[in-house]
Amino acid sequence: MFAVFLDTTVLFVAFPDITASFPDVAPQQLSWVLNGYTIVFAALLIPMGKLADRRGHRSLFLAGSVVFTTASLLCAVAPDPWTLVAARVFQAVGAAMLVPSSLALVLRATPRHRVPVALAIWGATGAVAGAVGPTLGAALVEVGGWRWVFVINLPVGILTVVLGRRALVESRDQTSLIPAPAGVVLLVLGSVLVTLGLVRGEDWGWLSAGVLGTTLGGAAVLALFVLHQSRTRRPTIDLALFSIRNFRWGNLATIAFSVAFTAMFLSSILFLTNVWQWSILRAGLGVAPGPLMVAVLAPFMGRWAAKIGQRPLLIAGGAIYAFGAVLRLVMLDGEVAYVRDYLPSMIFTGLGVALCLPQLSSVVGQALPPDRLGVGGAVNQALRQFAGTVGVALTIGLTATAVDLPSAVAAFDRVWWVLVVGGVLTTVCSLPLRTGRRGSLNAPTLPGSSVETEAQAPPPMPSPAPTAGD
Repeated sequence: MFAVFLDTTVLFVAFPDITASFPDVAPQQLSWVLNGYTIVFAALLIPMGKLADRRGHRSLFLAGSVVFTTASLLCAVAPDPWTLVAARVFQAVGAAMLVPSSLALVLRATPRHRVPVALAIWGATGAVAGAVGPTLGAALVEVGGWRWVFVINLPVGILTVVLGRRALVESRDQTSLIPAPAGVVLLVLGSVLVTLGLVRGEDWGWLSAGVLGTTLGGAAVLALFVLHQSRTRRPTIDLALFSIRNFRWGNLATIAFSVAFTAMFLSSILFLTNVWQWSILRAGLGVAPGPLMVAVLAPFMGRWAAKIGQRPLLIAGGAIYAFGAVLRLVMLDGEVAYVRDYLPSMIFTGLGVALCLPQLSSVVGQALPPDRLGVGGAVNQALRQFAGTVGVALTIGLTATAVDLPSAVAAFDRVWWVLVVGGVLTTVCSLPLRTGRRGSLNAPTLPGSSVETEAQAPPPMPSPAPTAGD
C-alpha cells in the first residue's frame, strides 16, 4: 500500500528532473508520466476489485505485486520518455490490482473487534505515503536522480511476494459473476475521459472545447454506465451498496476530504517553493511533520474508534482540519516565518488527517458485506483518486495566474478556502453515519450475497471434540 500511494505523489517533485533528462521532449508530452498513471489507476480500480472478489484476493494481490514491481524496474531503466510512459501505465495496472485486494485481505484476516484498528493502519499507510511523497521524492532526486524514485519499490515488492506467498490466506466469492464487458468498457471509458479533462485543464484551458467536451462526454458515458448497471445481471458495481447508509455517506465524506487533502500537500510544496522561495528538498522537509503526525497518531485513533466509533472522530477531524486551513488564511503571507506562521496550521491539518483519512476507509470497509470487500473497497479508493485529481486541478488552476508576490499570496488564499470547505463538508457528511462503541454496525447482507474464505470454510466432516491439548 505504501509503495502504491507513494507513486501517486512522489513524481510531482521528481518531474522537473525527468524533464531535464529528456530535453528534446516538451513538458506537456512528458506530463503523461504523471497523468497516465493517475488515469489508468483510477479507471481500473473498480473492475479489478470485482475481479479480486471472483478470482481470489490473495491471487490478485500477489499478481499485482509482481506487475507493480516489474513495472517499477522498467521505469527505473527506461531509455526514452515513451518507454517510461508505457511502464508507468503498466505500473498503474499493478496498483489497481493491489489496492482493493489488499483491503479485502486485511478485513478477512482481522477479528471483528480489531477491524477499526487494522483499517486505521491500512488507511493511514496510504495517507502517509501520499503526504510523504514530496519529502521522500525530493531527497531521492537530490541524492541520486529521478530513477531512484522507482528503485525503492523493488525491495518492497520482492519482500511482499516472497512473504505473501507463505502467509496470506485465499478468500473469494464463488457466486460473484465476471462483470459484463459493456459495463467495464463504459466505466473505464467514462473514467478516462473525466480524469483526462481534469488533468489537462490547465494546458488546454478550463473553458476550452477540449476540456468541456472531454469532461461532459465522460460524465455522459458514466451516466450510461449507471443505467447499464441497473439493468444487467452481471454488474461491475452492485448499486445496492449505495443503499447502505455508511457506505453512501462515507464515500461522500471521502470525496470531500480527498479533494482538500490532495490540494493541501501540493499547495504546501508550491507555496514554500514559489512564495517563500525554498528549495524542493527544504520544502519537502518542511512538510514532513504532517505525515509523521499521521503515522504516529493513526493506530491510536484506530483504537479510539474501536471504543467510541468512527463518527465522532470524523466530525471532529473535519472541523479541526478546516481550522488549520483558517490559520493558513490568517497567518501565511510573503514573510518567511515557519515556526510562527506555518507550523501551527500544519499541526492542526495533520491532526485532521490522522482523525479523518484512516477512519473514512474504516467506516466504508466495515459497512461492506463479506462478499463485496474487493469491489466495495475499490469504489472507495477510486473515488479518492478522482477526488485527488480534482484537488490537483483546483490547486494548479487557482495558482496559475500569480505573477508577483501579492497575487501569489491571494492565489494561495483561494486554495486555503478549498481546504476549509473540504473540512467542513467532511464533518457535514459524517453526521448521518451510524457507528457504535465497537465501531461500525455489522455489515448488512445484500440480496444474493455469499462468501467463501478457505481458512474459514466449514470442514467437509464434523470436527472431533476438542481435547485438552486443543
